[in-house]
Amino acid sequence: MITYDPKTWFKFIFKFHKSDSFRSLIPALISLILITSALVYIEVNYLKVQVKNITFFHQVIGFVLSMLLVFRINTAYDRWWEGRKMWGELLNLSRTLASQINTFLPQTDLEIRKKYSVLISNFAFSLKEHLRDNKSTEEIEYFNGFSKEEFLNQHHKPILIINKLLQETNTLHFNKQFTSEQFLLLNNQLNRYTEITGACERIKSTPIPYSYSLYLKRIIFIYVVTMPFVFAIDFKYWAVLFVALIFYSFASLELLSEEIEDPFGTDANDLPTDEISFKIKQNVNTVLNQSV
Repeated sequence: MITYDPKTWFKFIFKFHKSDSFRSLIPALISLILITSALVYIEVNYLKVQVKNITFFHQVIGFVLSMLLVFRINTAYDRWWEGRKMWGELLNLSRTLASQINTFLPQTDLEIRKKYSVLISNFAFSLKEHLRDNKSTEEIEYFNGFSKEEFLNQHHKPILIINKLLQETNTLHFNKQFTSEQFLLLNNQLNRYTEITGACERIKSTPIPYSYSLYLKRIIFIYVVTMPFVFAIDFKYWAVLFVALIFYSFASLELLSEEIEDPFGTDANDLPTDEISFKIKQNVNTVLNQSV
């Protein structure tokens, strides 16, 4: 995710990041400009069509298309924001869980504190990689009772870590190190981990309906392809500028929507899940290992 100062907006006009949709659209823009220029040249020098207000159809379709794109970008942003809320809740939940364990356990239980610290941190890292369909294990820590082989053999790694947390909590309750009230409180917190995992998986695995996406792409294609023929008659050489601007506006919104509707990847506009995961590890270590 790109970090920036929203108040310095003026320089953004002339700044083109490698992920900017403008770069992706350059080949299509150049092609469209060349086609429009050729059509204008033919119209001005040879055809000289006298039809007026021929752009009325495009004005109507353009309004409809803009409404569809507004709905599209809002839907994509809702998915992005819901993902951000889930990871924000995961950060707060991890801090709360670490603080509760720190309060419930004696300061001398260093081994148990270390287990919880590792498992809570591992959950964030494993969920991050799970949502990216990766199998990276570089950030995962292990201990006696949680081996690398066991982790690699598990298909759903976040659920494995949740199970380890539940097992550890249940064992401590059975050994009277947690009271029943403390056990119930911790158990509710750990169940919330499962809910966050499911919510993130729902966002990732449920893209915009296929029929809607197909229809939107078709209408954008038809609108853009017919623009040079129509605008050349009414606007002459000004049509080159108008066609390029309209195409860039509509196509950029669709490209941006496609990028942010799955917010868990590594694109420039995706969520900073790497930073959040490391922050969880840092916070949990600070709370649970403060006496070490």
